[in-house]
Amino acid sequence: MTDPAGTANPSEPEACAQAAGPDGTVESEESAGTGRRQPRKRTRTYGAGRQALLDAAVRVVARGGLRRLTYRAVAQEAGVTHGLVVHHFGSRDALIEEALAHAVRVSMNSSMLEPGTGRAADFSAGLADMVESGPDLQAFQYELLLEARRREELLTHLRELYEEYFEATRRELSQMLSRPVDRGLYRLVFAALEGLVLHQLVFGEREVTEEALARLRDLLGRLAADPDGA
Repeated sequence: MTDPAGTANPSEPEACAQAAGPDGTVESEESAGTGRRQPRKRTRTYGAGRQALLDAAVRVVARGGLRRLTYRAVAQEAGVTHGLVVHHFGSRDALIEEALAHAVRVSMNSSMLEPGTGRAADFSAGLADMVESGPDLQAFQYELLLEARRREELLTHLRELYEEYFEATRRELSQMLSRPVDRGLYRLVFAALEGLVLHQLVFGEREVTEEALARLRDLLGRLAADPDGA
């Protein structure tokens, strides 16, 4: 409550108390100063499950960088209690590692990095859609790449997860080209894909991504048709 000058009146009952529902979401009990309890109002929530919390962590980092990632920030983003985040992850490092693994695996699936057909035309067919539908997932990974330059323990985990990207690229190119693929080639191809993702994330221009992917697929198709070409 406020007095006529608009300042808080400490003699009035507290206007709102928070309580946690059984699923960890935050509810409110309001009082109009009459002593009567008002119906609880549930705040908006994205869900209290582990994946919902990982998605919330991704959004927090994508918007404000890794330094903004706290239990309370994730809880607020997900609409749950601070204690629920602690219960699921136990430490901030565990939250970071699990969120990174989540982001990498979702990106691999949605980009169709490894369609398994061995056809150049299918390679990374979902890349542009992935950026449009999940920009926070991509921004999160770039934030952690930069942070890994300063945190060796993060670099170790990041390298392990990026090996999944590299290995998926190697397997698909090996099937496409019908021969073993050396590290230089599959890392070159993945670097091209990652650069396209970053550029679309920052500049937009989905059409440029599509044009570049078409050119890359054409080059890979030519390489597949000429076994002695490289």
